[in-house]
Amino acid sequence: MNNQLSPELYRVIDANINRLKEGIRVVEDIMRYKNNNKELSHKLKNLRHMADIQESIELLKHRDSVNDVLRQTIKSEMNRSNLTDIIIANFKRAQESARVLEELYKLHSEEYSENFKHIRYELYTLEKEVLS
Repeated sequence: MNNQLSPELYRVIDANINRLKEGIRVVEDIMRYKNNNKELSHKLKNLRHMADIQESIELLKHRDSVNDVLRQTIKSEMNRSNLTDIIIANFKRAQESARVLEELYKLHSEEYSENFKHIRYELYTLEKEVLS
């Protein structure tokens, strides 16, 4: 383990950490500002902070958002009719990103891989709690 990651994998990791944190943040802000739910917004905030990694500067070096081949918004991303749709979409986005990170870090860091697995399972639990 602790293999050096390729620039392409750094790009994948960077995109997924951003996607993970952004997805959590959307739900967190809805819980905080619309629902005034201190407990859930606090849980989400803590989970978002767990997604920080030490190599953030290294990730930034390999970021290439200008040339992202799927940068353009697709029609299904605009298909939201209410806040529940937004919450579901962002939980799914965050869960999927956590899974990608869990898998990729199996090549580099068991500790990070387990951390992202933990985040993914916490997201499953919080999704049920928020939507119940």
